[in-house]
Amino acid sequence: MTEKAQTVIAAGDPDPRWTAEVELDVPFHDLDPMDVVWHGNYARYFERARHALLGAIDYDFPQMKDSGYAWPVVDMSIRYVGPARFGQRLRVSARIVEWENRLRIRYEVRDAATGARLTKGETVQVAVSLASGEMCFVSPAVLFERLGIAPPAP
Repeated sequence: MTEKAQTVIAAGDPDPRWTAEVELDVPFHDLDPMDVVWHGNYARYFERARHALLGAIDYDFPQMKDSGYAWPVVDMSIRYVGPARFGQRLRVSARIVEWENRLRIRYEVRDAATGARLTKGETVQVAVSLASGEMCFVSPAVLFERLGIAPPAP
């Protein structure tokens, strides 16, 4: 899958670092028997955009682990608007929309040539202390640091 990542500014975002997008070409092996992208592959497309987004704030998976937290996905939703097909160039964006108690990221998959929206979705991740294995009910200070904002007052 050919891909390029870039950080982009989305209207209404408080900080442009909180949005990223990747472009990719749909490979043959992602298709189902109906010659459209199999629905489960969109989770992988979201992951590619999330990886670019977390890298842009310097808090990707290795940095999470080094900070003492895992951030498992605990919820994911996807709405399919239109099909993606073999060879189609897609633009997948990821935007952080919630961070105080959990990390909520919204995604859009668009046709790169026309801008038509094909799929949208979101994931929710929670911080889990690697030392104790306990879920945190408030996002740890390191996330606020990476976002460049002050943590909420206790």
